Amino acid sequence: MKTLIIAEKPDMGRTIAAVVEPRAKNNRTYLEGERYIITWAIGHLLGLAQPEAYDSKYKRWSIDDLPIIPDRFKIVPNPKTKDQLKTIGELARRANLIINACDAGREGQYIFDLIQQQLKLNQPVKRLWISDLTAESIKRGFDQLHDASDFYHLTEAARARSEADWLIGMNASRAFTTRHNALLSVGRVQTPVLALIYDREKEIEAFDSQTYYEVAATFKQDKTEYRGVWQGDRLTSSETAQNIADKVKGKPGRIAKYDVKNTKEYPFKLYDLTLLQREANAKFGFPAKKTLDIAQALYEKHKIISYPRTNSNYVTEQNIDGMQKTLQLLKNGPYAELAGGANPSLVHKGNRSVCNPQRVEDHHAILPTLKKAGSLSKDENQIYDLIVRRFLSHFYPPAEYKQHTVFTEVEKETFKTNVKELLSLGWKVVLPPEDTAAKKRRSKKDGEDEEQEEHTSEPFHLNKEQPVSCKKSEMKEKQTQPPKSYTEGTLLKAMESAGKQIENDELRDAMKDAGLGTPATRAATIERLKQVGYIQLTGKKMTITQKGRTAIELIRSAGVDLLASPEMTGQWERRLNQISKGEAAQDKFMDNVKRFTISIIEKVRVQQPAAKDAFGDEDMKKRGRGSRSTKGTKRGTSVSASAGSSTMSTSNTSSTSKGSSASRVSTTPNAPSATRTTTTAKTSSRRTALGSCPRPGCGGTIIEGRKGYGCSHFKQGCGFVIWKDFAGKQISEKMLESLLSKGKTQLLSFKTSTGAVNKARVVLADAASGKLTLERE
Repeated sequence: MKTLIIAEKPDMGRTIAAVVEPRAKNNRTYLEGERYIITWAIGHLLGLAQPEAYDSKYKRWSIDDLPIIPDRFKIVPNPKTKDQLKTIGELARRANLIINACDAGREGQYIFDLIQQQLKLNQPVKRLWISDLTAESIKRGFDQLHDASDFYHLTEAARARSEADWLIGMNASRAFTTRHNALLSVGRVQTPVLALIYDREKEIEAFDSQTYYEVAATFKQDKTEYRGVWQGDRLTSSETAQNIADKVKGKPGRIAKYDVKNTKEYPFKLYDLTLLQREANAKFGFPAKKTLDIAQALYEKHKIISYPRTNSNYVTEQNIDGMQKTLQLLKNGPYAELAGGANPSLVHKGNRSVCNPQRVEDHHAILPTLKKAGSLSKDENQIYDLIVRRFLSHFYPPAEYKQHTVFTEVEKETFKTNVKELLSLGWKVVLPPEDTAAKKRRSKKDGEDEEQEEHTSEPFHLNKEQPVSCKKSEMKEKQTQPPKSYTEGTLLKAMESAGKQIENDELRDAMKDAGLGTPATRAATIERLKQVGYIQLTGKKMTITQKGRTAIELIRSAGVDLLASPEMTGQWERRLNQISKGEAAQDKFMDNVKRFTISIIEKVRVQQPAAKDAFGDEDMKKRGRGSRSTKGTKRGTSVSASAGSSTMSTSNTSSTSKGSSASRVSTTPNAPSATRTTTTAKTSSRRTALGSCPRPGCGGTIIEGRKGYGCSHFKQGCGFVIWKDFAGKQISEKMLESLLSKGKTQLLSFKTSTGAVNKARVVLADAASGKLTLERE
């Protein structure tokens, strides 16, 4: 009898085989050597069964059949990979010991657990737990195999997560869909994330921009020139601001206060997955899922980084030696100069900004491995470069600055100056050139006055006792700024802290186990919201669609706010984390989820159905062609899927990548077809001229697209577009005509979140871009 090794994916299986059975025979679906048989799953081979597996009546969606709460959840094979499952079963009969070599994390544990449960494997099981796929780590992992019982609680948490997602996704989606006769995807994680976006957009729409004025002056003392900003209450009068500027211009002044202090900036934390995704989005515009996929390839295929699906920014004492060896490796190749200038003594077990075992749970921070990078694509190289530079930065000293704060008084008017003088670049030498360019100013927070800071690498010196002269002064008109729309990067940050605006890194670290989803699932959650038509991207900016708005408003008006509560759902994630450590009971968590599921159904039953046009024009087309009411009920509508209908996932996410809820739990109930209308909508978009492009000098005409009205000269560079979805209204052709001819619409009614009605006109604020604003009555 031999030992059977079950890896998570084929590449992982072959990599392990190359180390433990280098002469193993390749049998396509498994490798066999003298001691070991190595095979693999292909992601999730099994998932939770659809509702109709419990009762055929569930094939038809009806609110009267809810809630669906199985006494025991059934699992079913994925039909696309059932042959591989059969292979594992046959190989297991030839083994007296099994090694679980799936990914070292909650979902990897669940993949193996489902296989073991379905195939009724009763052999003893050992667990391979490693953070990278280098030969050294694999050898060490096999020397230190764990008993499977050590991970019992982790398996419990994985099962609880899967079943909780199924209960809420299946029941809530069916309830809201049948009650409101529109395909509404609801999930334990996706809905609170949508609520974050909804609330941000409402803040932006409610923001009333105010005009104010800034007075700035340039001062000189000997050879030193510096700029200061007037200090006082916000100036709302242009006349007052201009008077101050005129008053001080050309006049002598004095330095009322001058403080100088030395400051240090230490390297940023090592990457966890979420931080890596945020930076890749900010620097390269990569969606979170793209960064995850690239990082996974760097780990699995190229084996040049450690396990990427981590939520830790630190390493353990055991990793320090490996980091030192990796530094030596990097001295040969493209990072030779940076690695050569590094100081190995700065990374040690006592450096708590790097080595902090208490902050490492399943996996340490993402690190480059002891393997040279071969041929990488441009995108792969960009992500690898981020990881290597962040790694190298910790082998350099802090950057050092002198912080100068000056208060200058002229004609009894006070001006403030902040100057940051660079003394030593330190770790910042590892940053790419575009990141080390001097920044001219910084902003405190959205909507507040900017506190400007000059950066200089030249010596800055003032004598507090000597006079200064005001060389020039000017007044500038400014506008208060609304909160910014989410990008994928800033949304990931909000998900990590369950929507709380936490600026302190230490507090944010403490919130990590109470975030929305996990590092492995957040990207797929965002993708899910795009797929179901709840959000859309304009460049990097993420906005909510009319369908997404209505979904959140229906959920909240039904009295199930908890379902859309980022903070509360974050606490559920914390409880799952506690279950994985044996600190909380799985049964109690599931009892709470079941009670909540029942309360959702009870409240949706009595909810007033949504208006037919509540979900926007695009969804009305889908409802008209895709769904049909087949049976009237006292409290709702039954929705039936036609034979040719597509499926609609009601779990948190639906990407097939590892970490997506659909691939994990297969919660894809049959629902009315929504996908076939997409192509129809694209092909039916009008191409007739609806008016002349108002952009000066353009000469193009305005034509209708699927999501907006754009200029026919877009290929020549005209970026004019009026988006159809604005402030909760759909811009109709009649409204478009008024905007193009008069610059504004007639007076319209806008309903607030409290139910109040405001009157306003939609105004074309910028004829060059098509930007719209509201002009309140």
